[in-house]
Amino acid sequence: MGNTALIIIDLQIGVQPENVPLYNLANVLNGVNQRIRLFREKNNPIIFVQHNDSDLVLNSPDWKLFSELDVKDTDIYINKTHANSFFQTDLNEQLRKLNINKLEICGAQTEYCVDTTIRMAHGLGYKLFMKKGLTTTLNSELLGAKTIIEHHENLWNNRFLTFL
Repeated sequence: MGNTALIIIDLQIGVQPENVPLYNLANVLNGVNQRIRLFREKNNPIIFVQHNDSDLVLNSPDWKLFSELDVKDTDIYINKTHANSFFQTDLNEQLRKLNINKLEICGAQTEYCVDTTIRMAHGLGYKLFMKKGLTTTLNSELLGAKTIIEHHENLWNNRFLTFL
């Protein structure tokens, strides 16, 4: 996995509204922590992307990452205000400085920030990877979260990324 960074998108307390759980969250957090351990063992960068807007106010309790995540001060933190983790952030510059050309993506929400970031990273020429089941979302008015995740994983597979 040389020259690979782990990008963890929006696994923040406020992404999960009160009494409305994100789909399969405990398993997602456990799986993300397994990936974090693997990346730490290989000394590969771990990047936490955090959304900041009127619902997720910078440094508020809702803006904070889930406490179950294995975060360290030495990790890289990116604040964003758009679904695209590259838009008006220094994410691309940081990755280029680190000579990163491959990204493993995980996080929330599958159909919003994760999907948008995957498509942008693909367009920027990064080679993308993902472990199945390491994104999460909420049920929508039209589709259940499980269906949304399965649909996006099917859409991404061998078009935008490779599943590990």
